[in-house]
Amino acid sequence: MSEMNNNQAYVASADKQSNYTLPLVAMTTLFFLWGFITVLNDLLIPRLKAVFDLTYTEAMLIQFCFFGAYFIMSLPAGYLVKRFGYKNGVVSGLIVASIGCLLFYPAVAVHEYWLFLSALFVLASGVTILQVSANPYVAALGPAQTASSRLNLAQALNSLGTTVGPIIGKILLFGGSAALVTEAATADTVKIPYLMLAAALLTIAVVFAVLKLPVIKEHTEEFDCKAKNHSLLEAPHLVFGVGAIFCYVGGEVAIGSFLVNYFGEAHIAGLAEHEAAHLISYYWGGAMVGRFIGSAALQKIAPHKALLFNAVATIVLLLVTINSQGMVAMWSVLAIGLFNSIMFPTIFTLAIAALSSLTSRGSGWLCLAIVGGALIPLVQGYVADTVSLQLSFYVPLVCYVYIAWYAMSTPKLQGKWQEKIEK
Repeated sequence: MSEMNNNQAYVASADKQSNYTLPLVAMTTLFFLWGFITVLNDLLIPRLKAVFDLTYTEAMLIQFCFFGAYFIMSLPAGYLVKRFGYKNGVVSGLIVASIGCLLFYPAVAVHEYWLFLSALFVLASGVTILQVSANPYVAALGPAQTASSRLNLAQALNSLGTTVGPIIGKILLFGGSAALVTEAATADTVKIPYLMLAAALLTIAVVFAVLKLPVIKEHTEEFDCKAKNHSLLEAPHLVFGVGAIFCYVGGEVAIGSFLVNYFGEAHIAGLAEHEAAHLISYYWGGAMVGRFIGSAALQKIAPHKALLFNAVATIVLLLVTINSQGMVAMWSVLAIGLFNSIMFPTIFTLAIAALSSLTSRGSGWLCLAIVGGALIPLVQGYVADTVSLQLSFYVPLVCYVYIAWYAMSTPKLQGKWQEKIEK
């Protein structure tokens, strides 16, 4: 069942450009899809918060269960991809994610919050397998020096999904223009969007099952003479990169999760939930624009320098929104999306650099760190409940300080790994 014997017609070298157009186009559909799925959580939170009369902390269990799946499933997913290959990992992830979407139907019928959380966990488990498979694969489909640029381009399609997601989700979950989420709201509107997603996921799984994709030979042990005899713990750029992914995903998800309620604050914008939901598209749309810009810029700019610049800019914007009100507070937090843009793909490619046959396992480690999206919003929810919603944005601010440190330290950390594998 390996990639070599499962409809795989050829083996590709990461240094060649031939035959890469179709694989890249195919993989970008996955990036779009899981972006769309993930951002629906930002609209699901206020919907279920009202339906089940939840506190902020209880509502953040949605993100906890979704991103907690990354913590539980990433390492098994890494071993699955190493054993059966990137293509089979993609097909498996799509099938598992579709099952998670289908579970929303009984969750609505029974009307129990824990069932919604269970469905989200299964859905996220499938997305985890997709992440472990797709990110290193796209990074490897071309020269190593442009890996960050290539993954940023693919992630731009992910951001397209997170941009259109709130617009479509607003119609499906909030009933269109002026429907308000009240205590009398029901969860029935959740069924249709997730049934549609299940159908889309299964259809794409069938397409990938028959699609011929190249194998990256540098990621197989028989072609690896250096890294395979080392432990991932010996790669400091990966180990600290795990922390950077944890902080980035945690910070990004935490900010997005609170935007609807934050813009409802009287001293910020005083918007109704359906109006605030529309503005989420600006946050994720900024990330999309930034990734397209970043994809071009990273052809010329060193990835760690671009990462440092964006981390510092995000820190400044968070300080502005925490210490202001009205339109300044609102637009400064929305602008963070633009600078979030390149962070995940850039950190990812910096962290897996030169791992060779250890790449799929390293990818599993990095996706493990996506659990930050489960824990950081929960911490921010606690601070919002106990102190204030506005001051709770200090939680993601700390995350971006770590990312800035990682960006400055990456060249030295990568150098230490190169010294180890050259011995």
